[in-house]
Amino acid sequence: MKYLRLIWQVARREMKILRVNRMYLICMLGFPLLALVFFTSLMDEGLPEDMPVGVVDLDNTSTSRGLIRRLDAFQSSRVVAHYPSVNEARRAIQENQIYAFLYIPKGTTDDLLSSRRPKISYYYNMASVMAGSLLMKDLKTIANLGSAAVGQATMRAKGYTQEQIMAFLQPIRIDLHQIANPWTNYNAYLSTVLVPGVMMLFMFLISAYSLGMELKFDRGKEWLANADNNIVVAILGKYLPQAIIFLVLITLYDMYIYGVIRFPHEGGFGDMFLLAVLEVFSAIGFGIFAFGLMPSLRMSMSVCSLWAVLSFSLAGSAFPVMGMDTPIQALSWLFPLRHYYMLYQITVFNGFPLVDAWFHLVALIAFTLLPWLVMNKIKNAMLTYVYIP
Repeated sequence: MKYLRLIWQVARREMKILRVNRMYLICMLGFPLLALVFFTSLMDEGLPEDMPVGVVDLDNTSTSRGLIRRLDAFQSSRVVAHYPSVNEARRAIQENQIYAFLYIPKGTTDDLLSSRRPKISYYYNMASVMAGSLLMKDLKTIANLGSAAVGQATMRAKGYTQEQIMAFLQPIRIDLHQIANPWTNYNAYLSTVLVPGVMMLFMFLISAYSLGMELKFDRGKEWLANADNNIVVAILGKYLPQAIIFLVLITLYDMYIYGVIRFPHEGGFGDMFLLAVLEVFSAIGFGIFAFGLMPSLRMSMSVCSLWAVLSFSLAGSAFPVMGMDTPIQALSWLFPLRHYYMLYQITVFNGFPLVDAWFHLVALIAFTLLPWLVMNKIKNAMLTYVYIP
């Protein structure tokens, strides 16, 4: 009971600090909520639609115009301009007026009808990976449709049946079944790692900031005195209000993305709640550990910022970790967001049992326990260190 009373005493002191210092309110509620609304609304359509595409149609026949109409009918593409030459279309791509263009040379229809295999070219800008990949698929489909339409008409005139025609034009038919996210909703892919990553960023920073402010304003001795000079009690009491606020925030985030936006998920509420708890405790634990290694407000927050930013690249959502170099793969295990993302993918997104992700579970628990390694150093800093800007 004594320790519980001391923890509550330190927590009450911390709540007063949170109420007075507006920086906590901004970083713990304002910016995370802004990131939640920004990222989920930015990709609310799931896939980019009506991306601008140009056309260089030097053939100008009914066949070429039909191909252009089909291209314009695709969900991802919208034909916005016709160019008289390839150079002008290329310049439009370089000026970011269009993402891609289709080039139909003169005589394409005549070559198709006489089975001379004309060349239809398409060019796309991969500086934007998502736009380039989606438009490449549309342009490739259009290029294949041109030859297939003429071939189908020719074979039908020769008396082939529809089954024979399809067997010749499409000998291998792809039967695609996308698991868990059949809509290819990029919002469900990216927001589920970007928003938690931003929240982890602020958890890192606030954790180091809280200890740094005690040192800056010479309140460390008072803080420890409220905990009867027990550093464990002082840490638990100090971060209890922050952990509760972040848990509530992440619970609201889960309710929004799974209840309102209805992101796909196979896992249950228990998996989501466990993941939220591990996310909060591991992020706070890492922030405390960073300050314990370097008891300096500026240096510890710099390390936390660097670690959080690198987490987005090494989490594996944008580029698979198994495709990275071996040293980078090993480095990815040092980032809490990587383990959070893997736990989310395995247990929540795909619905597999927690035992299949036990290593990532243990890793997040290890991040939570990191402060034990630097408890004495933090206590010594509060009692003896002098703040240096």
